Amino acid sequence: MNKALTAILLFAVFVGGFIVLYRDRPVQQETPAADDRASVTIMVTPLDIAPGSSEWKFDVVMDTHSVELDQDMTKIAVLRDDQGKEYPPVRWDGAPPGGHHREGILVFGAVQPTPQTVEIVIKNVGEIPERLFKWNMGQVSRENLLPEGGSKQISSSSIRTI
Repeated sequence: MNKALTAILLFAVFVGGFIVLYRDRPVQQETPAADDRASVTIMVTPLDIAPGSSEWKFDVVMDTHSVELDQDMTKIAVLRDDQGKEYPPVRWDGAPPGGHHREGILVFGAVQPTPQTVEIVIKNVGEIPERLFKWNMGQVSRENLLPEGGSKQISSSSIRTI
């Protein structure tokens, strides 16, 4: 009985500590947002959009079996803040144009001051003029990531969609 009570107490302390320590962590490799239209699936995952970071990084995966993915990602993608200001990528670290499967990291300079929301806009892939992937930065935590626009939630049922 005493060992069982000790084990339950240790487990409760461990879970409580985990919740307290990880509740408000900066957005680091969080929930992806996806857009699956016109035979092209694009998934964008924030890797690092923490307020203190000098660069904001997003993993981008594009997959299709019907069109050529030959776009220059530094020309078709922008980061848009909550005031509508657009920021071009600093660089694309990933697969070169061409093929049916591409993945890489879109890197942007960090936006200061930190906006309430950020969105990645990817234009003219698969005849879709604009695909939007949006996250709420107000309280940078997993519970407040909000995929929006043409994107849809693809994991973690606790995340709200606007």
